Amino acid sequence: MSYIADPERYQQIPYNRCGNSGVKLPAISFGLWNNFGDEDTLSNQRQMLMKAFDLGITHFDLANNYGPPPGAAEANFGRILKQDLAAYRDEMIISTKAGYKMWDGPYGDWGSKKYLVSSLDQSLQRMNLDYVDIFYHHRPDPETPLEETMAALDLLVRQGKALYVGISNYSAEQTKKAAAILKEQGTPFIIHQAAYSMLDRTIETGLTDVLEENEIGCIAYVPLAQGLLTNKYLNGIPKDSRAAKEFIPFLNEHDISSDKLQTIKSLNAIAAGRGQSLAQMALVWVLQQKSVVSALIGASRASQIEENVKALDNPSFTQDELAAIDAILK
Repeated sequence: MSYIADPERYQQIPYNRCGNSGVKLPAISFGLWNNFGDEDTLSNQRQMLMKAFDLGITHFDLANNYGPPPGAAEANFGRILKQDLAAYRDEMIISTKAGYKMWDGPYGDWGSKKYLVSSLDQSLQRMNLDYVDIFYHHRPDPETPLEETMAALDLLVRQGKALYVGISNYSAEQTKKAAAILKEQGTPFIIHQAAYSMLDRTIETGLTDVLEENEIGCIAYVPLAQGLLTNKYLNGIPKDSRAAKEFIPFLNEHDISSDKLQTIKSLNAIAAGRGQSLAQMALVWVLQQKSVVSALIGASRASQIEENVKALDNPSFTQDELAAIDAILK
């Protein structure tokens, strides 16, 4: 049976304007960083994508290296898009990125024009798309001149392969320089994807100021701090958790100290007082930051997406709540 979207989907989630552009992003976006590789079942991937779209999540975020293996997430997304969501393509914002290693040799990594152009061509083929809505440079390249990388982004827009461009993981100073180049080129630079959560507030020390000054939106990735800001770790580290697996490079047992566990428990108490789970509170907390227009979530099952969207039932904080959270995080 072919998929038919819920006709009430746009009544379930707010949308925020992204920088100085015509793009509005859902307050919660869905990322395919994990659980969309070839080791994951296509049926579960389909259920998650359908659930997200039915809830009004119209922004789907990918990258060339998402898998495993690299490229698998885009290929699997492309299969589901063609089978179930093709009729709704014009309602979606689909983004992808390049900046990490995709193939051997000197042209399969970082930020050269050759790499970025070749990578987007491959991404479009994997997803069966003529264009993406947003194309990001995934990380700054210390060797390639910034002017070359930004010129590649501009070229891809002029070729019609991307409508808008963004950057990810750039520092405040790097973002300021990139914005100046892109403005001079007339390139539609609308978004910066940055790590931001209650446990990682680095962007508040300069980057958010640059984004506001240049009218660039921010989408926060890992807003749940790789699962730390959920109820999973309230009673210690479960043996089947991500942190307990030594091969996970972004979160391990050493990241979860007794002090951090106490912080998580204290935050959970505030969330309970708001009638929310810790994860729900953590999601709407990042949206309090003026430059943040969307929180980027991942999931392993459709019910998690549903629970995350319920966070938007209580999106506001009292000044006392914000003060209490700041006191815990200091």
